[in-house]
Amino acid sequence: MTPTVQRKESGMLLLFVGLMLSMLLAALNQMILSTALPTIVGELNGVDQMLWVITGYILSATIVMPIYGKLGDLMGRKSLLLLAIAIFMAGSVVGALAPNMEWLIAGRAVQGLGGGGLMILSQAIIADVVPARERGKYMGAMGGVFAFASVAGPLLGGWFTEGPGWRWMFWINMPLGVLAIVVVLFFLHLPSRERVRPRIDVAGMILLALATTSLVLVGTWGGTEYPWLSPQILALAAAAVVTGGLFVTAERRAAEPILPLNLFRERNFVLTTVGGLMIGVTMFGAIGYLPTYLQMVTGASATNAGLLMIPMMGALILVSTGSGVVVSRTGRYKWMPIAGSLIVSVALLLLSGLEPTTPVWLTCIYIAIMGAGLGLSMQILVLIVQNTFPNRMVGTATASNNYFRQIGATLGSAVVGSLFTSRVAELLSERLPAGGAVEAGANSLTPEVVRSFPEAIHLAIIESYNDALTPLFLYMVPLGVIAAILLCFVHEKPLSTVIEGAQPAQAVDGGDPLRVEGEVVNTAAEKR
Repeated sequence: MTPTVQRKESGMLLLFVGLMLSMLLAALNQMILSTALPTIVGELNGVDQMLWVITGYILSATIVMPIYGKLGDLMGRKSLLLLAIAIFMAGSVVGALAPNMEWLIAGRAVQGLGGGGLMILSQAIIADVVPARERGKYMGAMGGVFAFASVAGPLLGGWFTEGPGWRWMFWINMPLGVLAIVVVLFFLHLPSRERVRPRIDVAGMILLALATTSLVLVGTWGGTEYPWLSPQILALAAAAVVTGGLFVTAERRAAEPILPLNLFRERNFVLTTVGGLMIGVTMFGAIGYLPTYLQMVTGASATNAGLLMIPMMGALILVSTGSGVVVSRTGRYKWMPIAGSLIVSVALLLLSGLEPTTPVWLTCIYIAIMGAGLGLSMQILVLIVQNTFPNRMVGTATASNNYFRQIGATLGSAVVGSLFTSRVAELLSERLPAGGAVEAGANSLTPEVVRSFPEAIHLAIIESYNDALTPLFLYMVPLGVIAAILLCFVHEKPLSTVIEGAQPAQAVDGGDPLRVEGEVVNTAAEKR
Protein backbone atom coordinates (compact mmCIF):
# COMPACT_ATOMS: atom_id res chain seq x y z
CA MET A 1 0.00 0.00 0.00
CA THR A 2 1.48 3.33 -1.07
CA PRO A 3 1.77 6.26 1.38
CA THR A 4 -0.76 8.19 -0.69
CA VAL A 5 -3.34 5.44 -0.39
CA GLN A 6 -2.66 5.24 3.34
CA ARG A 7 -3.23 8.99 3.64
CA LYS A 8 -6.42 8.63 1.63
CA GLU A 9 -7.76 5.86 3.88
CA SER A 10 -6.95 7.70 7.11
CA GLY A 11 -8.48 10.89 5.69
CA MET A 12 -11.60 8.99 4.65
CA LEU A 13 -11.89 7.48 8.12
CA LEU A 14 -11.60 10.87 9.81
CA LEU A 15 -14.14 12.36 7.40
CA PHE A 16 -16.58 9.55 8.12
CA VAL A 17 -16.13 10.02 11.86
CA GLY A 18 -16.88 13.72 11.39
CA LEU A 19 -20.04 12.97 9.41
CA MET A 20 -21.20 10.45 11.99
CA LEU A 21 -20.54 12.98 14.72
CA SER A 22 -22.70 15.51 12.85
CA MET A 23 -25.52 12.98 12.58
CA LEU A 24 -25.14 12.04 16.24
CA LEU A 25 -25.56 15.67 17.29
CA ALA A 26 -28.85 15.87 15.42
CA ALA A 27 -30.21 12.44 16.36
CA LEU A 28 -29.22 12.66 20.03
CA ASN A 29 -30.95 15.99 20.51
CA GLN A 30 -34.27 14.53 19.38
CA MET A 31 -34.26 12.28 22.45
CA ILE A 32 -31.92 13.68 25.10
CA LEU A 33 -34.41 16.06 26.72
CA SER A 34 -37.17 13.47 27.18
CA THR A 35 -36.09 12.35 30.67
CA ALA A 36 -35.08 15.87 31.73
CA LEU A 37 -38.34 17.63 30.82
CA PRO A 38 -40.01 17.34 34.24
CA THR A 39 -37.01 19.01 35.88
CA ILE A 40 -36.64 21.67 33.17
CA VAL A 41 -40.28 22.75 33.10
CA GLY A 42 -40.38 22.82 36.87
CA GLU A 43 -37.35 25.10 37.05
CA LEU A 44 -38.55 27.39 34.25
CA ASN A 45 -42.22 27.32 35.32
CA GLY A 46 -43.56 26.12 31.99
CA VAL A 47 -45.48 22.86 32.35
CA ASP A 48 -48.13 24.13 29.92
CA GLN A 49 -45.44 24.70 27.26
CA MET A 50 -43.59 21.41 27.74
CA LEU A 51 -44.79 19.90 24.46
CA TRP A 52 -43.13 22.65 22.43
CA VAL A 53 -39.65 21.78 23.72
CA ILE A 54 -39.76 18.58 21.65
CA THR A 55 -42.14 19.77 18.93
CA GLY A 56 -40.08 22.90 18.19
CA TYR A 57 -37.04 20.81 17.31
CA ILE A 58 -38.88 18.18 15.26
CA LEU A 59 -40.90 20.79 13.38
CA SER A 60 -38.01 23.00 12.33
CA ALA A 61 -35.79 20.02 11.44
CA THR A 62 -38.52 18.47 9.27
CA ILE A 63 -39.22 21.74 7.44
CA VAL A 64 -35.60 22.33 6.42
CA MET A 65 -34.77 18.78 5.28
CA PRO A 66 -35.87 19.24 1.63
CA ILE A 67 -34.40 22.76 1.58
CA TYR A 68 -30.93 21.56 2.60
CA GLY A 69 -31.17 18.69 0.13
CA LYS A 70 -31.99 20.96 -2.81
CA LEU A 71 -29.53 23.73 -1.91
CA GLY A 72 -26.81 21.12 -1.48
CA ASP A 73 -27.41 19.89 -5.04
CA LEU A 74 -27.35 23.46 -6.37
CA MET A 75 -24.62 25.10 -4.31
CA GLY A 76 -22.46 22.34 -2.89
CA ARG A 77 -22.70 20.58 0.45
CA LYS A 78 -19.53 21.49 2.33
CA SER A 79 -20.40 25.11 3.08
CA LEU A 80 -24.00 24.14 3.91
CA LEU A 81 -22.81 21.48 6.37
CA LEU A 82 -20.58 24.01 8.11
CA LEU A 83 -23.51 26.43 8.25
CA ALA A 84 -25.79 23.72 9.69
CA ILE A 85 -23.25 22.91 12.42
CA ALA A 86 -22.90 26.60 13.27
CA ILE A 87 -26.69 27.08 13.45
CA PHE A 88 -27.01 24.02 15.64
CA MET A 89 -24.32 25.30 18.01
CA ALA A 90 -25.99 28.73 18.15
CA GLY A 91 -29.27 27.09 19.13
CA SER A 92 -27.43 25.11 21.81
CA VAL A 93 -26.06 28.33 23.32
CA VAL A 94 -29.55 29.86 23.39
CA GLY A 95 -30.92 26.74 25.07
CA ALA A 96 -28.12 26.57 27.63
CA LEU A 97 -28.61 30.21 28.67
CA ALA A 98 -32.43 30.17 28.48
CA PRO A 99 -33.93 32.13 31.42
CA ASN A 100 -37.47 30.96 30.65
CA MET A 101 -39.46 28.52 28.53
CA GLU A 102 -39.87 30.94 25.62
CA TRP A 103 -36.11 31.18 25.16
CA LEU A 104 -35.67 27.44 25.62
CA ILE A 105 -38.23 26.70 22.91
CA ALA A 106 -36.58 29.26 20.63
CA GLY A 107 -33.20 27.60 21.19
CA ARG A 108 -34.65 24.20 20.37
CA ALA A 109 -36.21 25.55 17.16
CA VAL A 110 -32.85 27.00 16.10
CA GLN A 111 -31.18 23.69 16.92
CA GLY A 112 -33.68 21.99 14.62
CA LEU A 113 -32.85 24.38 11.77
CA GLY A 114 -29.30 23.10 11.97
CA GLY A 115 -30.12 19.53 12.93
CA GLY A 116 -32.23 18.91 9.82
CA GLY A 117 -29.23 19.85 7.69
CA LEU A 118 -26.85 17.66 9.69
CA MET A 119 -28.98 14.56 9.11
CA ILE A 120 -29.51 15.14 5.38
CA LEU A 121 -26.13 16.51 4.34
CA SER A 122 -24.17 13.79 6.16
CA GLN A 123 -25.98 11.09 4.17
CA ALA A 124 -25.74 12.99 0.88
CA ILE A 125 -22.01 13.72 1.27
CA ILE A 126 -21.29 10.01 1.53
CA ALA A 127 -22.77 9.72 -1.97
CA ASP A 128 -20.33 12.42 -3.14
CA VAL A 129 -17.20 10.61 -1.97
CA VAL A 130 -18.08 6.89 -1.97
CA PRO A 131 -19.43 4.83 -4.92
CA ALA A 132 -22.80 3.17 -4.32
CA ARG A 133 -21.24 -0.33 -4.28
CA GLU A 134 -18.99 0.62 -1.36
CA ARG A 135 -21.51 2.93 0.31
CA GLY A 136 -23.47 0.17 2.03
CA LYS A 137 -21.00 -0.31 4.87
CA TYR A 138 -20.96 3.43 5.58
CA MET A 139 -24.74 3.78 5.43
CA GLY A 140 -25.08 0.79 7.75
CA ALA A 141 -22.87 2.44 10.34
CA MET A 142 -24.89 5.65 10.03
CA GLY A 143 -28.03 3.65 10.77
CA GLY A 144 -26.34 2.56 13.97
CA VAL A 145 -26.01 6.21 14.98
CA PHE A 146 -29.79 6.59 15.13
CA ALA A 147 -30.11 3.37 17.14
CA PHE A 148 -27.48 4.55 19.60
CA ALA A 149 -29.13 7.96 19.95
CA SER A 150 -32.58 6.48 20.59
CA VAL A 151 -31.32 4.69 23.70
CA ALA A 152 -28.35 6.82 24.77
CA GLY A 153 -30.32 10.09 24.50
CA PRO A 154 -32.73 9.44 27.40
CA LEU A 155 -29.95 7.85 29.48
CA LEU A 156 -27.62 10.83 29.00
CA GLY A 157 -30.49 13.20 29.67
CA GLY A 158 -31.15 11.53 33.00
CA TRP A 159 -27.46 11.54 33.91
CA PHE A 160 -27.00 15.24 33.12
CA THR A 161 -30.16 16.13 35.00
CA GLU A 162 -29.14 14.23 38.12
CA GLY A 163 -25.47 15.25 37.85
CA PRO A 164 -24.00 18.48 36.43
CA GLY A 165 -27.40 19.90 35.48
CA TRP A 166 -29.71 19.90 32.45
CA ARG A 167 -28.05 22.93 30.85
CA TRP A 168 -24.98 20.79 30.15
CA MET A 169 -27.05 18.86 27.64
CA PHE A 170 -26.69 21.99 25.50
CA TRP A 171 -23.12 22.95 26.45
CA ILE A 172 -21.78 19.50 25.51
CA ASN A 173 -22.64 20.30 21.90
CA MET A 174 -19.96 23.02 21.79
CA PRO A 175 -16.79 20.85 21.78
CA LEU A 176 -18.51 18.21 19.63
CA GLY A 177 -19.56 20.88 17.13
CA VAL A 178 -16.08 22.39 16.99
CA LEU A 179 -14.59 18.94 16.37
CA ALA A 180 -17.07 18.32 13.55
CA ILE A 181 -16.22 21.69 11.96
CA VAL A 182 -12.48 20.95 12.09
CA VAL A 183 -12.94 17.55 10.45
CA VAL A 184 -15.17 18.95 7.70
CA LEU A 185 -12.79 21.86 6.99
CA PHE A 186 -9.67 19.75 6.66
CA PHE A 187 -10.88 16.39 5.35
CA LEU A 188 -13.97 17.03 3.23
CA HIS A 189 -12.88 17.59 -0.37
CA LEU A 190 -15.84 17.15 -2.69
CA PRO A 191 -15.65 16.60 -6.44
CA SER A 192 -15.77 19.86 -8.37
CA ARG A 193 -18.93 20.81 -10.20
CA GLU A 194 -19.96 23.55 -12.56
CA ARG A 195 -20.85 26.75 -10.71
CA VAL A 196 -24.17 28.24 -11.67
CA ARG A 197 -26.23 30.91 -10.01
CA PRO A 198 -29.00 28.96 -8.24
CA ARG A 199 -32.62 29.89 -8.80
CA ILE A 200 -34.12 29.54 -5.34
CA ASP A 201 -37.68 28.26 -5.06
CA VAL A 202 -38.83 30.74 -2.39
CA ALA A 203 -42.55 30.09 -2.91
CA GLY A 204 -41.97 26.37 -2.57
CA MET A 205 -40.02 26.85 0.67
CA ILE A 206 -42.76 28.97 2.25
CA LEU A 207 -45.62 26.68 1.21
CA LEU A 208 -43.68 23.58 2.28
CA ALA A 209 -43.04 25.16 5.68
CA LEU A 210 -46.74 25.97 6.13
CA ALA A 211 -47.91 22.52 5.02
CA THR A 212 -45.32 20.76 7.19
CA THR A 213 -46.16 22.87 10.23
CA SER A 214 -49.84 22.05 9.88
CA LEU A 215 -49.18 18.33 9.46
CA VAL A 216 -46.75 18.07 12.36
CA LEU A 217 -49.11 19.98 14.65
CA VAL A 218 -51.97 17.68 13.67
CA GLY A 219 -49.82 14.73 14.67
CA THR A 220 -48.49 16.36 17.82
CA TRP A 221 -51.69 17.91 19.17
CA GLY A 222 -54.24 15.40 17.89
CA GLY A 223 -55.57 13.24 20.70
CA THR A 224 -53.44 14.99 23.34
CA GLU A 225 -53.92 18.75 23.44
CA TYR A 226 -57.15 18.60 21.43
CA PRO A 227 -59.55 15.80 20.37
CA TRP A 228 -58.99 14.51 16.84
CA LEU A 229 -62.30 15.95 15.63
CA SER A 230 -61.92 19.29 17.42
CA PRO A 231 -62.14 22.53 15.37
CA GLN A 232 -58.44 23.18 15.97
CA ILE A 233 -57.26 19.84 14.55
CA LEU A 234 -59.71 19.95 11.65
CA ALA A 235 -58.58 23.50 10.79
CA LEU A 236 -54.93 22.42 10.84
CA ALA A 237 -55.74 19.41 8.64
CA ALA A 238 -57.57 21.67 6.18
CA ALA A 239 -54.64 24.09 6.18
CA ALA A 240 -52.28 21.20 5.43
CA VAL A 241 -54.42 20.10 2.47
CA VAL A 242 -54.73 23.63 1.03
CA THR A 243 -51.08 24.60 1.42
CA GLY A 244 -50.03 21.16 0.18
CA GLY A 245 -52.09 21.66 -2.98
CA LEU A 246 -50.61 25.11 -3.51
CA PHE A 247 -47.14 23.65 -2.96
CA VAL A 248 -47.67 21.07 -5.71
CA THR A 249 -48.81 23.83 -8.07
CA ALA A 250 -45.78 25.95 -7.21
CA GLU A 251 -43.39 23.03 -7.75
CA ARG A 252 -44.77 22.40 -11.23
CA ARG A 253 -43.89 25.97 -12.21
CA ALA A 254 -40.55 26.34 -10.40
CA ALA A 255 -37.31 26.24 -12.37
CA GLU A 256 -35.52 24.47 -9.49
CA PRO A 257 -38.27 23.00 -7.26
CA ILE A 258 -37.42 22.14 -3.66
CA LEU A 259 -39.20 18.82 -4.06
CA PRO A 260 -39.26 17.96 -7.78
CA LEU A 261 -42.39 16.09 -8.77
CA ASN A 262 -40.41 13.98 -11.23
CA LEU A 263 -39.02 12.10 -8.21
CA PHE A 264 -42.36 10.33 -8.04
CA ARG A 265 -41.96 9.02 -11.59
CA GLU A 266 -39.26 6.67 -10.30
CA ARG A 267 -40.80 3.46 -9.04
CA ASN A 268 -37.95 2.78 -6.62
CA PHE A 269 -38.33 6.20 -4.97
CA VAL A 270 -42.08 5.80 -4.44
CA LEU A 271 -41.84 2.22 -3.16
CA THR A 272 -38.93 2.86 -0.77
CA THR A 273 -40.48 6.09 0.51
CA VAL A 274 -43.83 4.44 1.29
CA GLY A 275 -42.12 1.36 2.71
CA GLY A 276 -39.79 3.47 4.85
CA LEU A 277 -42.74 5.52 6.08
CA MET A 278 -44.53 2.37 7.27
CA ILE A 279 -41.44 0.96 8.96
CA GLY A 280 -40.84 4.37 10.56
CA VAL A 281 -44.31 4.28 12.10
CA THR A 282 -43.62 0.88 13.68
CA MET A 283 -40.19 2.00 14.89
CA PHE A 284 -41.36 5.20 16.57
CA GLY A 285 -44.48 3.52 17.90
CA ALA A 286 -42.38 0.86 19.63
CA ILE A 287 -39.52 3.04 20.83
CA GLY A 288 -41.89 5.75 22.03
CA TYR A 289 -44.01 3.58 24.32
CA LEU A 290 -42.00 0.45 25.19
CA PRO A 291 -40.05 2.31 27.95
CA THR A 292 -43.35 3.39 29.53
CA TYR A 293 -44.61 -0.18 29.33
CA LEU A 294 -41.43 -1.53 30.93
CA GLN A 295 -41.67 0.96 33.79
CA MET A 296 -45.34 0.45 34.57
CA VAL A 297 -45.63 -3.31 33.99
CA THR A 298 -42.24 -4.65 35.06
CA GLY A 299 -41.59 -1.98 37.69
CA ALA A 300 -38.28 -0.89 36.16
CA SER A 301 -36.95 2.56 36.99
CA ALA A 302 -36.65 5.16 34.23
CA THR A 303 -32.93 4.45 33.91
CA ASN A 304 -33.39 0.69 33.90
CA ALA A 305 -36.19 0.95 31.34
CA GLY A 306 -33.75 2.76 29.08
CA LEU A 307 -31.14 0.06 29.68
CA LEU A 308 -33.68 -2.61 28.78
CA MET A 309 -33.90 -1.04 25.31
CA ILE A 310 -30.20 -1.79 24.71
CA PRO A 311 -30.97 -5.16 23.03
CA MET A 312 -32.83 -3.27 20.30
CA MET A 313 -29.96 -0.82 19.90
CA GLY A 314 -27.32 -3.55 19.87
CA ALA A 315 -29.17 -5.70 17.35
CA LEU A 316 -29.90 -2.71 15.11
CA ILE A 317 -26.26 -1.58 15.12
CA LEU A 318 -24.88 -5.08 14.47
CA VAL A 319 -27.34 -5.94 11.71
CA SER A 320 -27.23 -2.50 10.08
CA THR A 321 -23.42 -2.53 9.96
CA GLY A 322 -23.22 -6.16 8.91
CA SER A 323 -25.79 -5.79 6.15
CA GLY A 324 -23.88 -2.80 4.81
CA VAL A 325 -20.72 -4.88 4.58
CA VAL A 326 -22.62 -7.65 2.77
CA VAL A 327 -24.00 -5.15 0.26
CA SER A 328 -20.50 -3.80 -0.45
CA ARG A 329 -19.15 -7.31 -1.02
CA THR A 330 -21.99 -8.83 -3.04
CA GLY A 331 -23.77 -5.86 -4.61
CA ARG A 332 -27.13 -7.47 -3.74
CA TYR A 333 -29.53 -5.55 -1.54
CA LYS A 334 -33.18 -5.98 -2.56
CA TRP A 335 -33.85 -8.90 -0.21
CA MET A 336 -32.68 -7.02 2.87
CA PRO A 337 -35.49 -4.49 3.44
CA ILE A 338 -38.04 -7.14 2.45
CA ALA A 339 -36.69 -9.53 5.07
CA GLY A 340 -36.29 -6.68 7.53
CA SER A 341 -39.93 -5.60 7.16
CA LEU A 342 -41.13 -9.15 7.75
CA ILE A 343 -38.88 -9.52 10.80
CA VAL A 344 -40.34 -6.29 12.20
CA SER A 345 -43.83 -7.75 11.74
CA VAL A 346 -42.79 -10.94 13.53
CA ALA A 347 -41.35 -8.90 16.40
CA LEU A 348 -44.54 -6.85 16.69
CA LEU A 349 -46.59 -10.06 16.71
CA LEU A 350 -44.43 -11.42 19.53
CA LEU A 351 -44.70 -8.13 21.47
CA SER A 352 -48.49 -8.20 21.11
CA GLY A 353 -48.49 -11.41 23.17
CA LEU A 354 -46.74 -9.89 26.18
CA GLU A 355 -48.32 -10.43 29.58
CA PRO A 356 -47.48 -8.94 32.99
CA THR A 357 -45.97 -12.34 33.87
CA THR A 358 -43.71 -12.47 30.77
CA PRO A 359 -40.05 -12.71 31.87
CA VAL A 360 -38.07 -9.54 31.23
CA TRP A 361 -35.37 -11.50 29.40
CA LEU A 362 -37.94 -12.78 26.91
CA THR A 363 -39.25 -9.25 26.33
CA CYS A 364 -35.67 -8.16 25.62
CA ILE A 365 -35.34 -10.92 23.01
CA TYR A 366 -38.48 -9.67 21.26
CA ILE A 367 -37.11 -6.13 21.34
CA ALA A 368 -33.81 -7.36 19.87
CA ILE A 369 -35.66 -9.13 17.03
CA MET A 370 -37.34 -5.85 16.17
CA GLY A 371 -33.95 -4.09 16.20
CA ALA A 372 -32.60 -6.68 13.77
CA GLY A 373 -35.50 -6.06 11.39
CA LEU A 374 -35.01 -2.31 11.52
CA GLY A 375 -31.29 -2.74 10.93
CA LEU A 376 -31.97 -4.64 7.71
CA SER A 377 -34.37 -1.99 6.46
CA MET A 378 -33.82 1.65 7.22
CA GLN A 379 -30.44 2.63 5.75
CA ILE A 380 -30.63 0.19 2.83
CA LEU A 381 -33.75 2.04 1.70
CA VAL A 382 -31.75 5.29 1.63
CA LEU A 383 -29.06 3.55 -0.42
CA ILE A 384 -31.68 2.37 -2.94
CA VAL A 385 -32.96 5.95 -3.31
CA GLN A 386 -29.45 7.33 -3.83
CA ASN A 387 -28.62 4.65 -6.40
CA THR A 388 -31.78 5.51 -8.36
CA PHE A 389 -30.84 9.13 -9.17
CA PRO A 390 -27.79 10.87 -10.65
CA ASN A 391 -25.40 12.53 -8.23
CA ARG A 392 -26.72 16.00 -9.07
CA MET A 393 -30.08 14.97 -7.53
CA VAL A 394 -28.89 12.75 -4.68
CA GLY A 395 -29.30 15.44 -2.02
CA THR A 396 -32.84 16.25 -3.07
CA ALA A 397 -33.80 12.58 -3.30
CA THR A 398 -32.24 11.71 0.08
CA ALA A 399 -33.89 14.69 1.77
CA SER A 400 -37.30 13.96 0.24
CA ASN A 401 -37.17 10.33 1.34
CA ASN A 402 -36.22 11.35 4.90
CA TYR A 403 -38.85 14.10 4.91
CA PHE A 404 -41.75 11.77 4.17
CA ARG A 405 -40.43 9.20 6.64
CA GLN A 406 -40.29 11.87 9.35
CA ILE A 407 -43.82 13.07 8.58
CA GLY A 408 -45.16 9.52 8.63
CA ALA A 409 -43.37 8.68 11.87
CA THR A 410 -44.72 11.84 13.54
CA LEU A 411 -48.30 11.15 12.49
CA GLY A 412 -48.04 7.43 13.19
CA SER A 413 -46.57 7.78 16.65
CA ALA A 414 -49.21 10.40 17.46
CA VAL A 415 -52.00 7.97 16.55
CA VAL A 416 -50.37 5.20 18.59
CA GLY A 417 -49.97 7.55 21.54
CA SER A 418 -53.54 8.76 21.34
CA LEU A 419 -54.94 5.22 21.21
CA PHE A 420 -52.67 4.10 24.03
CA THR A 421 -53.52 6.93 26.43
CA SER A 422 -57.26 6.79 25.75
CA ARG A 423 -57.31 3.00 26.17
CA VAL A 424 -55.32 3.20 29.42
CA ALA A 425 -57.75 5.76 30.82
CA GLU A 426 -60.73 3.62 29.80
CA LEU A 427 -59.32 0.43 31.32
CA LEU A 428 -58.30 2.14 34.55
CA SER A 429 -61.77 3.59 34.98
CA GLU A 430 -63.26 0.12 34.48
CA ARG A 431 -60.90 -1.80 36.76
CA LEU A 432 -60.13 0.59 39.62
CA PRO A 433 -62.56 1.06 42.52
CA ALA A 434 -65.16 3.65 41.50
CA GLY A 435 -64.78 7.04 43.19
CA GLY A 436 -61.67 5.98 45.08
CA ALA A 437 -58.52 7.98 45.60
CA VAL A 438 -56.65 5.73 43.18
CA GLU A 439 -59.08 6.43 40.33
CA ALA A 440 -59.01 10.16 41.08
CA GLY A 441 -55.22 10.16 40.79
CA ALA A 442 -55.02 7.89 37.75
CA ASN A 443 -53.51 10.66 35.61
CA SER A 444 -50.52 11.00 37.96
CA LEU A 445 -49.58 7.36 38.40
CA THR A 446 -45.85 6.65 38.52
CA PRO A 447 -44.04 3.32 38.84
CA GLU A 448 -43.16 4.17 42.46
CA VAL A 449 -46.77 4.98 43.32
CA VAL A 450 -48.06 1.84 41.60
CA ARG A 451 -45.68 -0.37 43.58
CA SER A 452 -47.00 1.10 46.83
CA PHE A 453 -50.60 0.00 46.20
CA PRO A 454 -52.14 -3.21 47.56
CA GLU A 455 -51.67 -6.26 45.39
CA ALA A 456 -55.15 -6.23 43.86
CA ILE A 457 -54.97 -2.58 42.77
CA HIS A 458 -51.34 -2.96 41.65
CA LEU A 459 -52.32 -5.91 39.44
CA ALA A 460 -55.31 -4.03 37.97
CA ILE A 461 -53.07 -1.11 36.97
CA ILE A 462 -50.30 -3.12 35.32
CA GLU A 463 -52.87 -5.27 33.50
CA SER A 464 -54.52 -2.09 32.22
CA TYR A 465 -51.23 -0.81 30.81
CA ASN A 466 -50.46 -4.21 29.32
CA ASP A 467 -53.88 -4.58 27.70
CA ALA A 468 -53.78 -1.00 26.39
CA LEU A 469 -50.44 -1.27 24.57
CA THR A 470 -50.06 -4.85 23.36
CA PRO A 471 -53.05 -4.73 20.95
CA LEU A 472 -51.44 -1.71 19.29
CA PHE A 473 -48.42 -3.82 18.42
CA LEU A 474 -50.79 -6.27 16.73
CA TYR A 475 -52.45 -3.43 14.80
CA MET A 476 -49.04 -2.42 13.39
CA VAL A 477 -48.16 -5.91 12.14
CA PRO A 478 -49.84 -5.34 8.73
CA LEU A 479 -47.67 -2.25 8.15
CA GLY A 480 -44.54 -4.39 8.01
CA VAL A 481 -46.24 -6.96 5.78
CA ILE A 482 -47.49 -4.28 3.36
CA ALA A 483 -44.02 -2.69 3.30
CA ALA A 484 -42.48 -6.06 2.42
CA ILE A 485 -44.98 -6.61 -0.40
CA LEU A 486 -44.34 -3.15 -1.84
CA LEU A 487 -40.57 -3.60 -1.66
CA CYS A 488 -40.84 -6.81 -3.67
CA PHE A 489 -41.50 -4.57 -6.69
CA VAL A 490 -38.27 -2.57 -6.25
CA HIS A 491 -36.00 -2.87 -9.27
CA GLU A 492 -32.58 -4.01 -8.07
CA LYS A 493 -30.39 -1.74 -10.15
CA PRO A 494 -26.69 -2.60 -10.12
CA LEU A 495 -24.81 -0.47 -7.60
CA SER A 496 -22.44 1.95 -9.27
CA THR A 497 -18.75 1.27 -8.74
CA VAL A 498 -17.66 4.79 -9.70
CA ILE A 499 -18.46 8.23 -8.41
CA GLU A 500 -20.45 10.12 -11.01
CA GLY A 501 -18.45 12.91 -12.58
CA ALA A 502 -15.09 11.70 -11.26
CA GLN A 503 -12.14 12.71 -13.37
CA PRO A 504 -8.67 11.16 -13.56
CA ALA A 505 -6.63 12.53 -10.71
CA GLN A 506 -3.37 14.35 -10.94
CA ALA A 507 -0.44 13.00 -8.99
CA VAL A 508 -0.19 14.27 -5.44
CA ASP A 509 3.28 15.59 -4.68
CA GLY A 510 4.64 13.56 -7.56
CA GLY A 511 3.08 10.37 -6.19
CA ASP A 512 0.13 8.22 -7.13
CA PRO A 513 -3.30 9.58 -7.94
CA LEU A 514 -5.64 9.92 -4.99
CA ARG A 515 -8.45 7.41 -5.08
CA VAL A 516 -11.69 7.36 -3.16
CA GLU A 517 -12.94 3.84 -2.38
CA GLY A 518 -10.96 2.44 -5.26
CA GLU A 519 -12.22 4.93 -7.88
CA VAL A 520 -10.23 7.78 -9.34
CA VAL A 521 -11.41 11.23 -8.34
CA ASN A 522 -10.21 14.74 -8.99
CA THR A 523 -7.73 15.87 -6.34
CA ALA A 524 -8.33 19.46 -7.38
CA ALA A 525 -11.81 19.08 -5.96
CA GLU A 526 -13.46 22.28 -5.10
CA LYS A 527 -13.54 22.98 -1.36
CA ARG A 528 -17.03 24.31 -0.85
